[in-house]
Amino acid sequence: MSTKRTLPRLLQTPAVLLLLVWMLVPLSMTLYFSFIRYVLNSSRRPEWTTPSISNWRGLGNYEYVLFNAKDFWFAVSNSLFIVGSILVLTVTFGLAIAVLINKSFPGRGIVRVLLISPFFVMPAVNAVLWINMILDPVLGLNGLAVAGINDLIVGLKDVPLLGGFFALWPEIEPISFRATQTSAYAVIIMVTWQWTPFAVLIFMTSLQSEDQQQKEAAVLDGANAWSQFRNLTIPHLARPIAIVIMIQSIFHLSLYAEIEIVSRGNGNKNLPYLIGEFASNNIGAASAAGIFAVILANIVAFFLLRMIGKSLMD
Repeated sequence: MSTKRTLPRLLQTPAVLLLLVWMLVPLSMTLYFSFIRYVLNSSRRPEWTTPSISNWRGLGNYEYVLFNAKDFWFAVSNSLFIVGSILVLTVTFGLAIAVLINKSFPGRGIVRVLLISPFFVMPAVNAVLWINMILDPVLGLNGLAVAGINDLIVGLKDVPLLGGFFALWPEIEPISFRATQTSAYAVIIMVTWQWTPFAVLIFMTSLQSEDQQQKEAAVLDGANAWSQFRNLTIPHLARPIAIVIMIQSIFHLSLYAEIEIVSRGNGNKNLPYLIGEFASNNIGAASAAGIFAVILANIVAFFLLRMIGKSLMD
């Protein structure tokens, strides 16, 4: 009996050891760098350019990141805002679209393929297309649509009776999504567009196993469509919703390409982008911020796993 247990464990040992080394070595190095002064380019103190134990700084890097780095807490709050907004939008749109295309209609197969296709677009390509071809206030659809509305209002000013009403309308200005205040919304829009198909795919697959007899019984009892959706469909999709939230949270906490392309971090930074700025020179501060990012990700994962575990047990 013991031989039967020992052999599988011995066969698993190389893979487990490789996985541990793969995880622990980078984490250990990051933790070590976070306690020393390690600056790639320092003409004033050239000894800081090597990761030596003699450059020990203790908690100095953490103190700098927490209290002296002006963008750290903004990056944390912005990360949570972007991730939370994307989750709410993707789950909402994903549910609505999945329920809609779950019904039979001509060309449903083609529609399903087209709906899923945005998920296969690379993040950098997605960001370039959206910020230049759609959200640009001059050459994009954003600017063209606003210009068309303004031209329409100008034409309506000459219409008898209604012209005086439209003469009061001010000229509409297109939104610049590269600006500091709106660049986060651009990231949310483009990532929501890309990841909604993932939610649609998961929800659509789960809807195939929904108990139709319960819905038929609900119809006989006089339940309307909203009541069926709220009391039957939503509970049925509780586990898929929890899984979609967990997987998307893991990916969206590490967003980088979209922020770089949209705003170059100008007023729109998240933790990965801030760590990248630190890493261009100050490896010690970047490592300390990286440890905070790991802690934040684990806190989010802890609550998400509890939520998913509760959903699975229910």
